[in-house]
Amino acid sequence: MFAKLMGRRLYRKPSKSESNGTTVTATPPVKAVDVPLSASTDQAVAPVKNGLKCLNDDAIQPSVGGPELPEAINHDPGSKHSVVALHSAVAPLTSPIKENDVINAESDHSANGSLSPTANLPFLRDVPWFERQDLLIKKLNLCCLQYDFSNPKENIAEKEIKRQTLLELVDYVQYGAGTLTERVQGEIAKMFASNLFRSLPPACHESTGLDKFDREEEDPCMDPAWPQLQIVYELLLRYIISADTDPRLAKRYIDRFFVQRLLDLFDSEDPREREYAKTILHRIYGKYMMHRPFIRKAINNIFYRFIYETERHNGISELLEILGSIINGFALPLKEEHKLFLSRALLPLHKPKCLALYHQQLSYCITQFVEKDFTLVDTVIRGLLRYWPITNSQKEVLFLGELEEVLEITQSSEFQSFMVPLFRQIGRCLNCSHFQVAERALFFWSNDHIVNLVAENRNVILPLIFEALEKNTACHWHQAVHGRTMNVRKMFIDMDENLFKECQLKFQEDEANAREIEEKREVIWKHLEAVATSSGPSEEPIVVEQS
Repeated sequence: MFAKLMGRRLYRKPSKSESNGTTVTATPPVKAVDVPLSASTDQAVAPVKNGLKCLNDDAIQPSVGGPELPEAINHDPGSKHSVVALHSAVAPLTSPIKENDVINAESDHSANGSLSPTANLPFLRDVPWFERQDLLIKKLNLCCLQYDFSNPKENIAEKEIKRQTLLELVDYVQYGAGTLTERVQGEIAKMFASNLFRSLPPACHESTGLDKFDREEEDPCMDPAWPQLQIVYELLLRYIISADTDPRLAKRYIDRFFVQRLLDLFDSEDPREREYAKTILHRIYGKYMMHRPFIRKAINNIFYRFIYETERHNGISELLEILGSIINGFALPLKEEHKLFLSRALLPLHKPKCLALYHQQLSYCITQFVEKDFTLVDTVIRGLLRYWPITNSQKEVLFLGELEEVLEITQSSEFQSFMVPLFRQIGRCLNCSHFQVAERALFFWSNDHIVNLVAENRNVILPLIFEALEKNTACHWHQAVHGRTMNVRKMFIDMDENLFKECQLKFQEDEANAREIEEKREVIWKHLEAVATSSGPSEEPIVVEQS
C-alpha cells in the first residue's frame, strides 16, 4: 500500500556499493497501517498526569508522571508506520498529479529566475548519492513557495506538487538522510521559517465584532492551509529528533529567534497546530540545553502579558503542559528563580476569568512544586486565598478542588501556619447560597488526610466554622448541603463532644447578644420616627439617648 501511495521505495543510508556507483536493490516497502496522525478536534485533551517526560536542567529523565500528549501526537518518531500514516492522514487537495504532468512542464524556472513549482525534479532516490544534496536544496526551495489556501480552486497543481515534495522530504529525513550538512540545515531552517512563521489571522470573535467570546462553547477555527502545514510540522519534528541532525550545527539555526517565533505559534486558534508546537518545543527543550533558561523566561513573559494586559491567549494550557514536565525534573533544592516563577507567574494565573480553560494543567504544576518542596505549601495556600473569587461560583468550585489536592500532600507542621485564614474562607464557602460551592467545601471532610489534620487542630478549627455549620443546619435551602452538614457536625461530636458543646454554648450566647443589639436598634429607630412625626420638618438634628 505504501508503494502504491508514494510510487517509490523507502530510503536508507548509502552503502559502500552505492558509493562506488553500483546499483543496490532497495528495501521492500512497509505495509501501511492506518494510524491517525493529527488529533481530532472533538477528542478531549488527555489527562495531564501521564506522559511528557520530565526535563531537568542537567539531563532528560525518564517519564515520572508529567502531562500526557494526546494519542494522535504521541506516536513513536522512529516507527516505520508513522510516516506511512502521514501519507494516508493528509488527504490530497485534488486528484494526484501524474508523473507526466511534472515531466511535461514548460519551464523549470519562473520569470524571476526562481525555481518553478512545476520544475522537472527527479525523486531523491533516483539520483546518485553525491547529487542528492543539490537536489535536496532545490526541493527545499520549491517548498518555500506560498499559496492561498482560502481559495481551493487556485493553484491546484502547484499545491499538490508541493505536498508530494514535502512528503518525500519527510521520508528522506526519516529513512536514510545521512548527516545533514550545514548548507542543508540552513536551507531547511529557511523552509521552516517561510511556511510556519507567519502572522496569525485575527480571532473569530475579533473579526465578527463580538465583545464576548466563550472558547468552551464555540468551535475552534481551523486553518485552511493545515493539510500542508501538518507535513511541515512533521518534517520539523523529524528534523529535531533525528540522530542525523548534529546539534552543534543545528543550534546555529534553531536559535533564540527561532524558538521565540515558535512560541508565537501557540496563540494559533487551530488546536492541531498548538499540539504540534507543544511537542516540538518540548523536544527542543530536551535536546538543546543552552535554550532552556530562555524558553522558561519567554514563557514567563507570555504569562505576564496574558495576566496583566490581554487575558487572551489560545495556548496557555499547552504551555502549562510543557511546564508540568519541566517542573517535574527540577533538581533539589529548588533555585530561587523557580520559586519566584511560582509566586509571580503560576499563582497569578488564577486571576483571569477564563481559568477553567487551563485549570487542570495549572493545578498539576502547582502540586508539582509542593511535592518538590513541602515548605512552599504556605506560599501556595496564601496565594490561592489572595486570588479567591468573590462573585464567580464556577471559579470558586475550581479553587476548592485545587485546595483539596494541595492539602492532600501537606504535612501537619506546615498546616498550622495557614489553617486560620484557610478555614475562615472555608466557613464562608459553607454558607454560600450556591449549593455547588457549599457542597464542594463539605467534601473536604470526605478526605481522610484532611480529616486527620482537622482532628489534630480541632480546638482552633471548630470555633472558626461552627457558626457556618449551625446556619446550614437551620436554614440552608438545598437538601444535599443540609444532609452533609449534619454528617460533619456528627463527625466533630465524635472527635470531641465537650469541645462541641462549648462551641454550641458560645454560639447561643453570641446569637442572644446579636438579638439584643437588634432589638435596641429597632427601639431607637421607632423613637426617631415618633420624634420626627411629632415635631414636623426641621433642620435641627434630633438627639436620642441610648440606654
